Amino acid sequence: MKFPLGLFTPWCRGTAAGKLGFMAKKILVTGAGGYIGRHVVKALLDSGLEVVASDLRVDGIDDRATKIQANIFEPNDSLFEELGSPDVCLHMAWRDGFKHNSDNHMGDLSSHYRFIKTMLDAGLKQIAVMGTMHEVGYWEGAIDESTPCHPASMYGIAKNALREATLMLAKEKDATVQWIRAYYIVGDDAHGSSIFSKLLQAANEGKPTFPFTTGKNKYDFIDVDELARQISAVVSQDQVNGIINCCTGEPLTLAERVERYIKENGLNIKLEYGAFPDRPYDSPGVWGDATKIRQILGN
Repeated sequence: MKFPLGLFTPWCRGTAAGKLGFMAKKILVTGAGGYIGRHVVKALLDSGLEVVASDLRVDGIDDRATKIQANIFEPNDSLFEELGSPDVCLHMAWRDGFKHNSDNHMGDLSSHYRFIKTMLDAGLKQIAVMGTMHEVGYWEGAIDESTPCHPASMYGIAKNALREATLMLAKEKDATVQWIRAYYIVGDDAHGSSIFSKLLQAANEGKPTFPFTTGKNKYDFIDVDELARQISAVVSQDQVNGIINCCTGEPLTLAERVERYIKENGLNIKLEYGAFPDRPYDSPGVWGDATKIRQILGN
């Protein structure tokens, strides 16, 4: 693996204080240059933690982090050491997260498995992986760690398989596992690919209307900065583990949230209700059970 010169920045050790008694750690974040990753890196650094940020491109990542530009999926027996021998690995790297039936989800699955196995085989003691509510598939009501999973998209199928493999690998190595499930994310929409990003782009292009569903489905919406704060809190401790929802626990209809977004941002655009059908695997109401994240945050 090649590490281009000039990508390393100094770091000053600090401590992170938290409700569950955080201790200073070195945390590796893969996919650190992604939509969520950049915010998580900042949140970890703001908590006083040492961060190694890895991605194929490292521009736009907080300069307080140690940046490593690398393809973590290339076979490399020294990968763990070259990525700084971290105490915790937060694996966020993933392609096509907003394209639920992309072939890359299943095509890349073995690479994610190999990366996690390589890190655990080398001695990693705490692995956290970014999961998704789409592992569950169709479900009505709150999702918790015991909710059965019947994914209905290639994205959900791949994440579900990786979760099961990661839990098995970590058990074999007696390592701590935190499987983080995110829900519907709002904020920093110029860099995202969500419905809010597409709405913002349409408004900026001067389009008068935006094709929309019925908007009646209820979801768990969370601001990307709050999501980053929650993810940072999860990986900074090792007492609450397993499947953890990073969410609000409070459902809101899509129409309510999008109309609010239009108003908050002063967008001159109207929703064209019913232009698109609701996706068959979207339930009338689904949200995360926030019990564990509230325990971590001390709420």
